[in-house]
Amino acid sequence: MTVKDFTQSSGREIRALCRTGEFDRPTAGVARGYAQANLVVLGSDDADEFEKFCRLNPKPCPLLEVTEPGRYEAGELAPGSDVRTDLPRYRVFRRGECIDRPVSIESYWRDDSVAFLIGCSFTFESALLEAGVPVRHIEEGCNVPMFRTNIPCAPAGRFVTDMIVSMRPMTEAQAEVAKSVTSAFPRVHGAPIHVGDPAHIGLSDLTRPDFGDAVTIHAGEVPVFWACGVTPMAALMNAAPELAITHEPGHMLVTDKLDRCL
Repeated sequence: MTVKDFTQSSGREIRALCRTGEFDRPTAGVARGYAQANLVVLGSDDADEFEKFCRLNPKPCPLLEVTEPGRYEAGELAPGSDVRTDLPRYRVFRRGECIDRPVSIESYWRDDSVAFLIGCSFTFESALLEAGVPVRHIEEGCNVPMFRTNIPCAPAGRFVTDMIVSMRPMTEAQAEVAKSVTSAFPRVHGAPIHVGDPAHIGLSDLTRPDFGDAVTIHAGEVPVFWACGVTPMAALMNAAPELAITHEPGHMLVTDKLDRCL
């Protein structure tokens, strides 16, 4: 099935398909108009320090909801959801090393597991399209390209990393529109952090993203970079807790919240 098959789906419908294993692909472009969220799951012993990291770095880590220990429903964003099954795919880490990329994390869930739902830039892509700004990874049916930069995040104990960014190419005129449009979405990363020369943020090759897929950059276009919710994954890889779980990059929780109501 293509992205277009799911553009008019609701968040609840996408989650139901994830739960049965029928939807296993990036969520860019699906359920247009519904907010999407990144996921981090940690044990209670690590949760406070990680939450501090998010509070110190709201641009890449805008917290939308934090569950009580053991609770796997994102009750504010998606009543009736189950964060253990309702994302297309996950990454599981032990002491900073990825050991599994499952479609369900039920077997890894613990009584003290705390789920952090963090804003995702896929949320504002419907508004970009409505404003006439292209979203190349949706056009090409792939995942958004994501890169490790040289921009340091504020550290919180063991949680230390440079920022991860997502990139969307467009003309300079479109970039000005994109700045205006996305600044209205501060809870899902807001306005871009950089436009133009990738070397300025430590990037040398846009054809080799660290996460996601490379996309075409046409003549006359510039790369536009947004803070990315994969940043927390990089931080927990450095912190190396005993067990940590994230979404697979690009594979989000599609919520019941409308994008303009966050």
